[in-house]
Amino acid sequence: MSGPERITLAMTGASGAQYGLRLLDCLVREDREVHFLISKAAQLVMSTETDVMLPAKPQAMQAFLTEYTGAADGQIRVYGKEDWMSPVASGSGAPTAMVVVPCSTGSLSAIASGACNNLIERAADVTLKERRQLILVPREAPLSTIHLENMLKLSQMGAVILPAAPGFYHQPQSIDDLVDFVVARILNLLNIPQDMLPRWGEHHYGADD
Repeated sequence: MSGPERITLAMTGASGAQYGLRLLDCLVREDREVHFLISKAAQLVMSTETDVMLPAKPQAMQAFLTEYTGAADGQIRVYGKEDWMSPVASGSGAPTAMVVVPCSTGSLSAIASGACNNLIERAADVTLKERRQLILVPREAPLSTIHLENMLKLSQMGAVILPAAPGFYHQPQSIDDLVDFVVARILNLLNIPQDMLPRWGEHHYGADD
């Protein structure tokens, strides 16, 4: 199996809930264990952008997402925002990779400053301090100087900043195609197989003479 077997997936309050849900579905299909975190703001955004209404309680949410994605029992684990005893809160138990998608600029700022006011921030802090893979997918426009400075700071710490900015060279025909472009880039960074988007030049056999 290529790529990490256990992944922390966090969703925060920026627009783009479809990215997080699609990534969750892909990780489940690739038999990854997903430690799922979501902020209240992200749940509100999700209810306005999709037809998915998540239960409030972690246990009920875990059951819902397991059925929604067709995951095996225990494949998705959901934790509350202050569940400090969860594996993601400690370097000794946390997965080797974490993705925050979508990543609000507020969460970006908190992670850059080392704040640990909730489990999402703590999990990101653990990922950074353990020198593990942290992928942040901000969705904001325009970007202020503060946003850009926080992105630079996090990049210098080793995080990957992957803006939710889909390309068009694959001639997307739907919103799903645009979502898949960004999710495919995340999976490529994680070294997890995906068949949604061919890599650039994958089917190029050289120019004519």
